[in-house]
Amino acid sequence: MKALKNLMITIAIIFLVILLYVFIQPFHIFVNSMVKALTSGNIIEVKEYIKSFGVWAPVISFLAMIVQSLAAPIPAFLITFSNAAIFGWLWGAVLSWCSSMAGAVICFLLARGFGRVFVEKMNGNGPVKDMEKFFEKHGKYAILIARLLPFISFDIVSYVAGITSISFWSFFIATGIGQLPATIIYSIAGNFLVGGMKYFVIGLSLIFALSVLIYWSRKMYNEKQVKLKDNE
Repeated sequence: MKALKNLMITIAIIFLVILLYVFIQPFHIFVNSMVKALTSGNIIEVKEYIKSFGVWAPVISFLAMIVQSLAAPIPAFLITFSNAAIFGWLWGAVLSWCSSMAGAVICFLLARGFGRVFVEKMNGNGPVKDMEKFFEKHGKYAILIARLLPFISFDIVSYVAGITSISFWSFFIATGIGQLPATIIYSIAGNFLVGGMKYFVIGLSLIFALSVLIYWSRKMYNEKQVKLKDNE
């Protein structure tokens, strides 16, 4: 009953947004300008777009991160870099982390409400099946590892997790922990913008190394548990 209620609320919100986009001209222009800036691939353009809203810039950045979460082709690091350049690396990181968490939760709930068909249409059949098997096998640890790996789409992790048996809070905690290192590193790099690429590359290397360490530690632990059971 609760799942049906959440699904109905989600459908109502989506329908309302569509109506606003179609019939309210200022909202239509606002959405189009945001999508244009985010899909430009230009950090400076994204930064100037967010900055142009003045005191409302944090709110616009928050909304932009959610839009990015729902639309996989849009790279999140553009917003994270821009937040750091505008608000400083610390507050930029806080804003980026909170907004990316909100986006992840929305994707998770959409997947849980609309089911597999919706997720496969959003991400493709093949990637969803492969990732679903990995998640079902390793649970919340798989979410943590996937969040640490920079080359895995942030959005597909949230969508696929929503159709698995992983609980919401396991997903939320693993996402929060796994997303934190990347957010901090991207924010530090974004704070330097021009010279930040060095920090960016170093950061990616550290994140990858950490994810591998967690994966192998978990694997060795599982193998040890199996051996102990066999010896009993």
